[in-house]
Amino acid sequence: MTGQPVGGAAVKAFPVARSEARLLVPALTFIALVVAAVASLGTPLITSVATSFHVSLGSAQWTLTVALLSGAVATPVLGRLGAGPHRRATILATLAVVVAGSALTVLPLPFAWLLAGRAAQGVGLGLTALMMGVARDHLPEERSAAVIALISVVSIIGAGVGYPLAALLAELGGVRAAYGFGLVVTAAALLTAWRSMPEAPEGRSAHVDVAGAVVLAAALLLVLFLAGERDLWSRHPAVAAGLAVVAVVLLCVWAVIELRSTTPLVDVRAVRHPAVAGANLAMFTGGIGMYLLLTLITRYAQTPHGAGYGFGLTTFVAGLVLIPFSVLGFVAGKLTPRVRTRIADPLLLAGSAVVVGGGFALFAVARSDPAELFAVMGVLGFGVGGFSAAMPGVILAVTPKSETSSAMSFNYVVRSVGYSLGSAIGGLILAAGTGPGHLFPDDSAYTTAALVGIGAMAITTLTSLALARRHSSETNP
Repeated sequence: MTGQPVGGAAVKAFPVARSEARLLVPALTFIALVVAAVASLGTPLITSVATSFHVSLGSAQWTLTVALLSGAVATPVLGRLGAGPHRRATILATLAVVVAGSALTVLPLPFAWLLAGRAAQGVGLGLTALMMGVARDHLPEERSAAVIALISVVSIIGAGVGYPLAALLAELGGVRAAYGFGLVVTAAALLTAWRSMPEAPEGRSAHVDVAGAVVLAAALLLVLFLAGERDLWSRHPAVAAGLAVVAVVLLCVWAVIELRSTTPLVDVRAVRHPAVAGANLAMFTGGIGMYLLLTLITRYAQTPHGAGYGFGLTTFVAGLVLIPFSVLGFVAGKLTPRVRTRIADPLLLAGSAVVVGGGFALFAVARSDPAELFAVMGVLGFGVGGFSAAMPGVILAVTPKSETSSAMSFNYVVRSVGYSLGSAIGGLILAAGTGPGHLFPDDSAYTTAALVGIGAMAITTLTSLALARRHSSETNP
């Protein structure tokens, strides 16, 4: 990663006036919340899309998958553009793409156009890292750390905000009404960005490594495709394994391209820094565990009583289960900046991972009542909120200001892959626990999945503790 700007450039852009800062902070958090909520709209609408467009559930699932895919591909590119002099234009252009995609989801067009619109909406996920870059450049250091933590949290809890609202709108007015909500809020986000986003500091430059972007996009396409196509692993394991090998080879080729490039998409050498590498490993394993538990709870809640367990909740009521996740995630995000003055960020990561692991343990032994699912979701939200708020501090402690967007964008790609794998692992375990001729897995399959999640969070905890030991040795030689 390049060094910080020299001369008067950094001083000129830092800080913004106090009155502007008051407007900037809510604008940054609002935009991050909107893009996360809109990208998650596909989750509660899969069944409705399949019915409305007369397509299979597998095809309808792509309304979610394609958004995650386009977000994962766009994130490092936008992160690199956000490190340059045209960050404001990049933000506005990206939000314009999201608004255009939102319009496609509302218009009475064929299913293919809906997928195109969802892909355009997913591009907005790449803006979260840019919001962090703006905060770090234009707010005082103490204030920017808290705002960056909050942006990281709202990018997670956005799903909890969008899920129940989209489900309610779908029940009242159909799929188009739910996607109409996305059009309204993304248009509001574009207007907010146009009025509040400052220009980037002078003296910066950013060149997009096109070759690296193409190879990374191909690798991520395969990874997310394999994570979403569970039937491929069960019916054609050799094909799935072959594609997985191709994905690994492409990632290796991408790393070589980045190491040789004078203007890399992601500075792989900086990513190899022990603190950054450890944080990304923790994000990867933690992402697998966090999304695995989220998937288990929502699926369990909607399983009909006839399966011998579950509560048969409607999509909307099941979405309400996410409210404790969002509320306690937000609370944890607000508390973390205060706690991190006394406890190092890596230790906060470890503690948050333990909390999520506790959520898995609670789900494994107590899920016979809806109130218990609400409790588990609250524990998960608090752990995820703390983890998300502490993560930027670990990475940015060794990252120059000019590379904030690029460094965090790579972390968000890792998170996206972890989330996708968490969802896939949950699906595979439940599929393996479904007997011949049965529609739903045995209740014990959920316990098995919970134990796997505990293992993932144990690895996350150990990785975070290793980071904490290194941090302690560096600060107290």
